[in-house]
Amino acid sequence: MTGDSLRERGKARRREAILAAAYELFAERGFDATSIADIAEAAEVSPRTVTLYFPSKLELAMAHFNAFIDGLAETLHTRPEGQGILDTVEQWLRQQAVTRDEFDQLHDRMLQANPQLKGLCGGRLADVIQDGARLLAEEQGRRPDDFAPRILAATVASVIGELMHRSEPGDLETAMAFIRAAAASLQPG
Repeated sequence: MTGDSLRERGKARRREAILAAAYELFAERGFDATSIADIAEAAEVSPRTVTLYFPSKLELAMAHFNAFIDGLAETLHTRPEGQGILDTVEQWLRQQAVTRDEFDQLHDRMLQANPQLKGLCGGRLADVIQDGARLLAEEQGRRPDDFAPRILAATVASVIGELMHRSEPGDLETAMAFIRAAAASLQPG
């Protein structure tokens, strides 16, 4: 093994330890009541190390959700030629469901305990909704500011939020049937 790969793996482990410690503390104590020093102590690193990885407590709190949303945006923009937006979203949601783990559950607990962070996630999702609406409009031969692609993108975003925070087996199929029915009910562009 090269020194670089060992160093990179060490950095990744520290980053994960910082995130896990922070999210646990945010879930237990709340975002506002948790300090960088508290996070550093729980992660067994220095406060400076925490801020080297995450310049602010807010960036730390949003890191997992931002990676999640960035993954969705990248998936939409790099979808195979001819693959529809809704098919792409469904594939992505299926992949997310398969890869959900304990850290995702911890992240959800943190958001439930901190409504202000959950609200920020909704705002971040709104950015991707606008981008998704533009892509849907292109796919449907509509103008980017048309109501139909905007409302369909908002519906998709709402469904994503529900599926990622509270879902049971079969919910994805129900959600996609709902989305596809909504899309079919819209007048063609």
